[in-house]
Amino acid sequence: MAADRPALRPVLNLTGILLNTGLGRAPLAAEAISAIDEVARGYCNLEYDLIGGDRGRRAGGVAGLLAELTGAEAATVVNNNAGATILALRALAGGREVVVSRGQLVEIGGSYRLPEIFEVSGARLREVGTTNKTRLADYERAIGPETAALMRVHPGNYRVVGFTESVGVAEMAALARSRGVAMIDDIGSGRLDEARPPVAGDEPSAAGGVRAGADLVLFSGDKLLGGPQCGILVGTRAAVARVEADPLMRALRVDKLTLAALEATLRLARDPALGAARIPLWASLAATVEGLMARAEALADRLRGAGLAASAVPTVAYLGGGSVPGAEVPSAGVRIGPPYPPATPGEAALAAALRRGDPPVVGRVHAGALWLDLRGLDTRDDDLLARAAFAAASGG
Repeated sequence: MAADRPALRPVLNLTGILLNTGLGRAPLAAEAISAIDEVARGYCNLEYDLIGGDRGRRAGGVAGLLAELTGAEAATVVNNNAGATILALRALAGGREVVVSRGQLVEIGGSYRLPEIFEVSGARLREVGTTNKTRLADYERAIGPETAALMRVHPGNYRVVGFTESVGVAEMAALARSRGVAMIDDIGSGRLDEARPPVAGDEPSAAGGVRAGADLVLFSGDKLLGGPQCGILVGTRAAVARVEADPLMRALRVDKLTLAALEATLRLARDPALGAARIPLWASLAATVEGLMARAEALADRLRGAGLAASAVPTVAYLGGGSVPGAEVPSAGVRIGPPYPPATPGEAALAAALRRGDPPVVGRVHAGALWLDLRGLDTRDDDLLARAAFAAASGG
C-alpha cells in the first residue's frame, strides 16, 4: 500500500540532468555508502582523539584530505555552501563591507539570494561595476576604511555573454593583499582542480582559488565533487580558525554520516582515474556516447517487446545543480513516442505511470514523446528500467 511506503524513495533519473536538485543531486560512491554504514552501526571517534585520549576536532579527519587535494593550509566543513557563505562573511567581515560585482549577485533558488545572505551574516554588501562589466578599478575605488573583504561569486546557474568584462580571482586577491583586506572566492560547484572531475567545462576550481591567493574558497560537496551535501571551506589557517571560532559553527556543523561519506569520496578523488571509475557522477561524465548508444539500442529493443514504440536516439544532457550552466554533454537515450498502449494513452500518461512505479522512473516529456536519457543511469540499473517500463505499459 502507498501509505506503507517511505516518503523518501530511490528513483531512476532519466531526465538528462545529472545533478538534479529535485532528485537529490549526486549519488554516492559505494565506498561512501559503506563508510556511512560502518559509523552508523555504533559509536565512533567523531570528536575523540584515540591517540591522546581527549577531545578531538570534528572535521579533523577530512581537513587533511581537503588540504592535500586543494593545496590549502586548512579546511573545515559545514551543512551546505549557503552555510559556508554565511560563516565566511561573519568571520571575515561581520559588521563591515564586502565588495562584490553587480554581475555576481546570484539567486540560486528557493530562498537563496546573495543580498539576503549578506543581511543574515551581518556583513554589508558593497556593489561595484555593472551587470555585464566590472573592472579592477571598480574594486580599487570601492575599498575604504569600512572594507573587510573582496568577494568573487561564481555565477553557477547562468552566464553573462557578449559585451562583458570581469576580473580574475588572482587579480582580486593581489589587490586585496595590497590593501590589507581579505579575499573570499565562492566557487559553488565543487570542482577540486583541473583534473577532478575529468570533464567540467571552464568551471573554477578550489585549487585554483587557493593558488590565486584567496583567504577562503567555498564550495559544495554534493555537486561536482560527487559527495554528500555539505559546504566546504578551504584556505589559510587564520581564516579557517576564525570560521571555526564563530558560535554559529555549531548550528551549521555536519554529523558523523556526512563526514564518513565525504572522507570516502575524497580518498577516491586522490586518484583522478579511480575517482572517474568509482564516484558515480564522475563515471557518468566519463561514459562514452558510443557506450551509451549501445545501451540505448539494447533497451529500445527490449521495450519494443512490451509494445512501446521505442527507439535509440542521441540526446543532450546537462550537469545541472548550478554547475556549468548551458554546457551541453552529448548523450544517448530512448525515445518513446506514439502509438502508446491502452494502459498509457499518451506520453504524459506513460511518464506518470513510470513515476508511480517501483522503482519510480523520472524521464522528460518533450516534443510529443517521452525521452529517457541514460547518462545518469548506472549500467546495473538497465534491467530495472526495462522492467519498470514493462509494468507501466501493461498497467501493472
